[in-house]
Amino acid sequence: MKKSISIFTALIVISVLLAGCLTVEKKEYIFEFTGENSGTLTIRYINIMSVMDEEADVSETDFDELINSYLYGSELEEEYPMAIVTGKRLYEENEMLCAEVIIEFSDLASAKLHQFDKDSYFMYALCQCLNSESFLSSNGRFGSEEVPVVIWPPKFNKLELTTLITEPDETTISLLPSYQAWK
Repeated sequence: MKKSISIFTALIVISVLLAGCLTVEKKEYIFEFTGENSGTLTIRYINIMSVMDEEADVSETDFDELINSYLYGSELEEEYPMAIVTGKRLYEENEMLCAEVIIEFSDLASAKLHQFDKDSYFMYALCQCLNSESFLSSNGRFGSEEVPVVIWPPKFNKLELTTLITEPDETTISLLPSYQAWK
Protein backbone atom coordinates (compact mmCIF):
# COMPACT_ATOMS: atom_id res chain seq x y z
CA MET A 1 0.00 0.00 0.00
CA LYS A 2 2.83 2.43 0.88
CA LYS A 3 4.49 1.82 -2.50
CA SER A 4 1.31 2.63 -4.46
CA ILE A 5 0.77 5.82 -2.42
CA SER A 6 4.36 6.88 -3.14
CA ILE A 7 3.96 6.25 -6.87
CA PHE A 8 0.65 8.13 -6.88
CA THR A 9 2.22 11.06 -5.02
CA ALA A 10 5.15 11.11 -7.45
CA LEU A 11 2.77 11.16 -10.43
CA ILE A 12 0.84 14.08 -8.96
CA VAL A 13 4.05 16.04 -8.34
CA ILE A 14 5.28 15.37 -11.89
CA SER A 15 1.96 16.37 -13.44
CA VAL A 16 1.95 19.64 -11.44
CA LEU A 17 5.51 20.38 -12.54
CA LEU A 18 4.68 19.73 -16.18
CA ALA A 19 1.42 21.71 -16.21
CA GLY A 20 2.54 24.94 -17.79
CA CYS A 21 6.02 25.96 -16.92
CA LEU A 22 8.60 28.65 -17.23
CA THR A 23 11.61 27.79 -19.27
CA VAL A 24 14.46 29.47 -21.08
CA GLU A 25 16.27 28.76 -24.29
CA LYS A 26 19.77 29.16 -22.84
CA LYS A 27 21.59 29.94 -19.61
CA GLU A 28 24.96 31.66 -19.45
CA TYR A 29 27.07 31.23 -16.32
CA ILE A 30 30.03 33.50 -15.55
CA PHE A 31 32.02 32.68 -12.42
CA GLU A 32 34.54 35.42 -11.52
CA PHE A 33 36.88 34.87 -8.59
CA THR A 34 37.62 37.74 -6.22
CA GLY A 35 39.43 35.60 -3.65
CA GLU A 36 40.85 32.09 -3.35
CA ASN A 37 37.43 30.40 -3.31
CA SER A 38 35.09 33.40 -3.39
CA GLY A 39 33.64 35.57 -6.09
CA THR A 40 30.54 36.36 -8.10
CA LEU A 41 28.37 34.19 -10.27
CA THR A 42 26.34 35.94 -12.95
CA ILE A 43 23.61 33.85 -14.55
CA ARG A 44 21.88 35.14 -17.67
CA TYR A 45 18.61 33.54 -18.69
CA ILE A 46 18.22 34.01 -22.45
CA ASN A 47 14.76 33.95 -24.08
CA ILE A 48 12.37 33.33 -21.19
CA MET A 49 9.34 31.40 -22.41
CA SER A 50 6.19 29.63 -21.28
CA VAL A 51 5.49 26.05 -22.32
CA MET A 52 1.86 25.44 -23.25
CA ASP A 53 -0.22 23.28 -20.93
CA GLU A 54 -1.42 20.68 -23.43
CA GLU A 55 -2.86 23.17 -25.94
CA ALA A 56 -3.65 26.00 -23.51
CA ASP A 57 -1.70 29.26 -23.38
CA VAL A 58 -0.61 29.70 -19.75
CA SER A 59 1.89 32.45 -20.47
CA GLU A 60 0.19 35.05 -18.25
CA THR A 61 0.24 32.66 -15.29
CA ASP A 62 3.87 31.86 -16.01
CA PHE A 63 4.74 35.57 -16.28
CA ASP A 64 3.08 36.18 -12.90
CA GLU A 65 5.19 33.34 -11.47
CA LEU A 66 8.32 34.88 -13.00
CA ILE A 67 7.60 38.23 -11.37
CA ASN A 68 6.30 37.03 -8.01
CA SER A 69 8.47 33.96 -7.38
CA TYR A 70 11.72 34.84 -9.11
CA LEU A 71 12.07 38.62 -9.48
CA TYR A 72 10.36 39.69 -6.23
CA GLY A 73 10.23 36.29 -4.54
CA SER A 74 12.90 33.98 -3.15
CA GLU A 75 13.13 31.13 -5.69
CA LEU A 76 16.68 32.08 -6.71
CA GLU A 77 17.77 32.51 -3.09
CA GLU A 78 16.41 29.03 -2.37
CA GLU A 79 18.32 27.60 -5.35
CA TYR A 80 21.58 29.06 -3.96
CA PRO A 81 20.99 28.95 -0.18
CA MET A 82 24.65 29.31 0.84
CA ALA A 83 25.26 32.36 -1.37
CA ILE A 84 23.93 35.91 -1.43
CA VAL A 85 21.81 37.14 -4.34
CA THR A 86 22.90 40.75 -4.83
CA GLY A 87 20.95 41.61 -7.96
CA LYS A 88 18.09 40.47 -10.17
CA ARG A 89 16.68 42.09 -13.26
CA LEU A 90 14.57 41.44 -16.35
CA TYR A 91 15.48 43.05 -19.65
CA GLU A 92 14.80 42.90 -23.38
CA GLU A 93 17.61 41.92 -25.73
CA ASN A 94 17.49 40.83 -29.38
CA GLU A 95 13.69 40.77 -29.26
CA MET A 96 13.72 38.27 -26.37
CA LEU A 97 12.95 38.51 -22.67
CA CYS A 98 16.07 37.85 -20.63
CA ALA A 99 16.99 37.93 -16.96
CA GLU A 100 20.17 38.30 -15.00
CA VAL A 101 20.96 37.33 -11.44
CA ILE A 102 24.19 38.16 -9.63
CA ILE A 103 25.26 35.95 -6.75
CA GLU A 104 28.16 36.44 -4.36
CA PHE A 105 29.74 33.29 -2.97
CA SER A 106 32.29 32.81 -0.20
CA ASP A 107 33.18 29.23 -1.11
CA LEU A 108 32.97 27.07 -4.22
CA ALA A 109 30.13 24.85 -2.95
CA SER A 110 27.89 27.93 -2.57
CA ALA A 111 28.18 28.45 -6.35
CA LYS A 112 27.81 24.71 -7.07
CA LEU A 113 31.45 24.41 -8.11
CA HIS A 114 33.92 21.80 -6.90
CA GLN A 115 37.69 21.55 -6.65
CA PHE A 116 39.54 18.73 -4.87
CA ASP A 117 42.45 20.97 -3.86
CA LYS A 118 43.94 24.29 -4.97
CA ASP A 119 45.98 22.59 -7.72
CA SER A 120 43.13 20.57 -9.27
CA TYR A 121 40.62 21.58 -11.92
CA PHE A 122 37.38 23.43 -11.13
CA MET A 123 34.32 21.29 -11.91
CA TYR A 124 30.68 22.03 -12.58
CA ALA A 125 28.13 19.23 -13.10
CA LEU A 126 25.25 19.84 -15.50
CA CYS A 127 21.82 19.00 -14.10
CA GLN A 128 20.48 15.50 -14.77
CA CYS A 129 16.89 16.36 -13.82
CA LEU A 130 13.55 17.21 -15.43
CA ASN A 131 14.66 20.49 -17.04
CA SER A 132 18.18 19.32 -17.70
CA GLU A 133 20.75 21.51 -19.33
CA SER A 134 22.78 20.50 -22.36
CA PHE A 135 26.28 21.78 -22.93
CA LEU A 136 26.66 24.41 -25.67
CA SER A 137 29.98 26.17 -25.07
CA SER A 138 32.55 27.08 -22.46
CA ASN A 139 36.04 28.40 -21.97
CA GLY A 140 36.61 25.07 -20.16
CA ARG A 141 36.29 21.48 -21.36
CA PHE A 142 33.15 19.36 -21.42
CA GLY A 143 33.40 15.72 -20.34
CA SER A 144 30.70 13.95 -22.38
CA GLU A 145 26.98 13.26 -22.47
CA GLU A 146 27.65 10.26 -20.22
CA VAL A 147 29.74 12.35 -17.78
CA PRO A 148 28.21 15.85 -18.04
CA VAL A 149 30.89 17.78 -16.19
CA VAL A 150 32.67 20.95 -17.31
CA ILE A 151 36.22 21.45 -16.04
CA TRP A 152 38.54 24.45 -16.00
CA PRO A 153 42.25 24.72 -15.12
CA PRO A 154 42.97 26.05 -11.61
CA LYS A 155 44.74 29.13 -13.04
CA PHE A 156 41.48 30.45 -14.57
CA ASN A 157 39.91 33.43 -12.76
CA LYS A 158 36.87 33.60 -15.01
CA LEU A 159 34.86 30.47 -15.84
CA GLU A 160 32.25 30.71 -18.61
CA LEU A 161 29.57 28.19 -19.56
CA THR A 162 26.52 28.35 -21.84
CA THR A 163 23.85 25.65 -21.74
CA LEU A 164 20.77 24.84 -23.80
CA ILE A 165 17.57 24.15 -21.94
CA THR A 166 14.61 24.44 -24.35
CA GLU A 167 14.68 25.09 -28.06
CA PRO A 168 11.74 27.31 -29.07
CA ASP A 169 9.01 25.48 -30.98
CA GLU A 170 5.23 25.58 -31.51
CA THR A 171 4.61 24.74 -27.81
CA THR A 172 6.63 27.66 -26.43
CA ILE A 173 5.42 31.23 -26.06
CA SER A 174 7.79 34.15 -25.57
CA LEU A 175 7.13 36.15 -22.42
CA LEU A 176 8.46 39.33 -24.03
CA PRO A 177 4.97 40.74 -24.83
CA SER A 178 3.92 40.20 -21.19
CA TYR A 179 7.07 41.99 -20.02
CA GLN A 180 6.52 44.89 -22.43
CA ALA A 181 2.95 45.32 -21.17
CA TRP A 182 4.10 45.03 -17.52
CA LYS A 183 6.99 47.51 -17.60
